[in-house]
Amino acid sequence: MPFSYDDVTQYGLDPDLLEEILQKQIECTFIWGTRDHWAVGVLMTYVWKDGSFWVSATRQRKRIAAIRRDPRVSVVVSSHGTDLGPAKGITAKGRAIIHDDPEIQQWFYRACAAVNIPTPGRLQDLFAQMMDTEKRVVIEVEPEKWITFDASKMMTASIAAWREEGLLD
Repeated sequence: MPFSYDDVTQYGLDPDLLEEILQKQIECTFIWGTRDHWAVGVLMTYVWKDGSFWVSATRQRKRIAAIRRDPRVSVVVSSHGTDLGPAKGITAKGRAIIHDDPEIQQWFYRACAAVNIPTPGRLQDLFAQMMDTEKRVVIEVEPEKWITFDASKMMTASIAAWREEGLLD
């Protein structure tokens, strides 16, 4: 049977590469379900810490009401824009926990400022202070299921199959 892309599940990310992408990337697509069962997503800065995604929004955002109604969410991260190159993808399914604990908020604001402005200093401090508002909450998502893809694995397998089939020298 000729080589096929019908099942690409064998091209998942190795655990070390998964962790490296999550550490290097700072932007994700955060996805939740609306009251009328539509999937909606927005781009958000995230912090990856202790096996969880951490993001933030203000209480009046529709996603906060949606999470309170149904905490099942997904987070999508790509390797694009990192030194790891494109075409490595991560989808994490999990349940969101909304935190309004001041200690967690202060930790997150500092961590989020550091991912957005890597050089410590006044600008980083101001960014953290800007996030610290009365309406802001922190959202934690601990992944329950991973769906990953590494296109370089698929390309390596493709080249080997095409050689075996005599399509490449």
